[in-house]
Amino acid sequence: MVKKYIILDTETTGTGENDRVIQLGFMVLGAKEIEVHNEFCSADVPISYGAMEVHGITPDMIEGKSTCQETDAYKRLLELNTPQNYIIIHNAPFDLGMLEKEGFNTQMKVIDTLRVAKHIFEDEDAHRLQYFRYKLGLYKEEQKEADALGIEIKAHDAIGDVLILKLFLSKLREAVQKQFPHANPVEKMLDLTNTPIMIKTFKFGKYKGKTLQEVASSDAGYLRWMMSSMENLDEDMRYSLHCVLGN
Repeated sequence: MVKKYIILDTETTGTGENDRVIQLGFMVLGAKEIEVHNEFCSADVPISYGAMEVHGITPDMIEGKSTCQETDAYKRLLELNTPQNYIIIHNAPFDLGMLEKEGFNTQMKVIDTLRVAKHIFEDEDAHRLQYFRYKLGLYKEEQKEADALGIEIKAHDAIGDVLILKLFLSKLREAVQKQFPHANPVEKMLDLTNTPIMIKTFKFGKYKGKTLQEVASSDAGYLRWMMSSMENLDEDMRYSLHCVLGN
C-alpha cells in the first residue's frame, strides 16, 4: 500500500466544548494525483460571532448543508484512516478534538506542524500559520499552487489554510533535514510532534523577557507557585519548569 499524507484543516462554530465542525478541508498526497476535498457542513450549534470574524462563515452559508458525518469529505477521511497513513495539521489537538465530536478517531500517524515549528524555529516571535505565510514568503507562491489545484484562496478558510500548510510543510521539511541531516525528515517530524518543547524564555507575566533559568535562580518560589496554582498551565511550560527546577 502506498503511504498517503493527509494535510487537513477544519473551521468550526467556535473553540468551546460544545462547538462543532462547519467546514472540512484536506488534501491527499502520495498518489500521482493530489486529491482535494472541501465541504461546508451544518451544525446544531450556532456560529459564534468571534468565529465568524476569523473564518467568515455565516449561518446562511451552511443552511441546508449535510452534517459533517454525512459529507463526502468525511466519508473519504474515514477510508484513509489507517495506520500506514499520515495526517498533518497545524495545531493537531484542536482539529482532531473537533473531529472526535463527529465520531472520528484517528488511526493515522499524526504530525503537528505547530509543535514541529516550535522545535525547529524556536526563536520566532510566533508560530501561527499566517505568520509563517508572510515570514517565509509563502504568499508569493500560493496563487500558482492554488491555480494548479483549482482552489480559491481565502485567509482562515479551511482549504485555503490547507494550501498554505502544504507550502509550509515543504519549508519545514527542509529545515528539519538541515537540523537533523541523518534522520528521515518525515519520521523526525513525527518524533518532534511527540517530544516536549523546552521553553527558554517567559513571553508573559512579570518576568516577560527573562529566561526560566534566571528566574529559577532568583525566584524559584514563583515557578513552584506556577506549577501548583496555574490550572491551565501549558504542558510544555510545565515540562520546562520541571527541568529548570530539577524536579
